[in-house]
Amino acid sequence: MQDHVFFGMAVADLIGLVAGTLTTASFLPQVIQTWRTRSALDISLTMFICFCIGTILWLACGIMMGAVPVIVANVVTLVLAGTILVFKPRCG
Repeated sequence: MQDHVFFGMAVADLIGLVAGTLTTASFLPQVIQTWRTRSALDISLTMFICFCIGTILWLACGIMMGAVPVIVANVVTLVLAGTILVFKPRCG
């Protein structure tokens, strides 16, 4: 199997980094909104607990596979989702 390379990166890694950036960035508006309003009333605590556990498992998987895009995306996502999770009991 031949690795496809684009700008010196494996295409699969490049796609992974773009996908991780987009899915991780999708949490930014919610974090900003929660921070500004100091309210997390409309956020499901159960959903964010499940999501954070899933993100930890994806991170573990990425570490075991040595998949840098999976590791980076899930570390940043965990920080953002964890921020919302911390706000939930305090703000709503």
